[in-house]
Parts: sequence; C-alpha cells; structure tokens
Amino acid sequence: MKEPRRILQLHLMTEKSNALKEQINAYVFRVARDANKKEIKQAVEKSFGVKVATVRTMTMPAKPKRMGRFEGKSTAWKKAIVKLKEGQQIAAFENV
Repeated sequence: MKEPRRILQLHLMTEKSNALKEQINAYVFRVARDANKKEIKQAVEKSFGVKVATVRTMTMPAKPKRMGRFEGKSTAWKKAIVKLKEGQQIAAFENV
C-alpha cells in the first residue's frame, strides 16, 4: 500500500462539499490520479481513524487556459467523495 500522504493530497472545502458533509456525512478530497477506491478507503481510515462506508471517485478533466497569446491546459485531477459510517466524523474538519 502507498503512504496515505501520497494518496490524499488536499481536502476540498466548497459550498457543495460542506452541504455533502452536513447531509450525508461525506468528505471530498483531491487524490492521486493512480489511486483506486480501496487505497483511498485505507488511506482515510489510517489517517483519520474513522470507518468509511463508501468511496466515489471521478476524474476532473483538464480545462483550456490562456495567458495573453499563449494557450495551454490545466492538469486533470481526481476527486474522491468519501462517505463515513453512521456516527463517525473527522474532527479536524468540523470547526473549519
């Protein structure tokens, strides 16, 4: 298994992710592109000491970007929505 620090890159805090946290007890993370659902589940359980119910993943596509006359693309990245079991919560993200 890879190190959890290499799999979980960033906790995404948006209005939609806050709504998911309140409604269905789910947290949103930016994860490594080569990570699968089992690795993400193990990384969250090991890092935060919680039990994971489900993991949903999606690859966010690269978007065209432009600066002046130069054109390029942003990098594609992977997002994971991790739903915790009933009664579980990640204390580090509760007061944010």
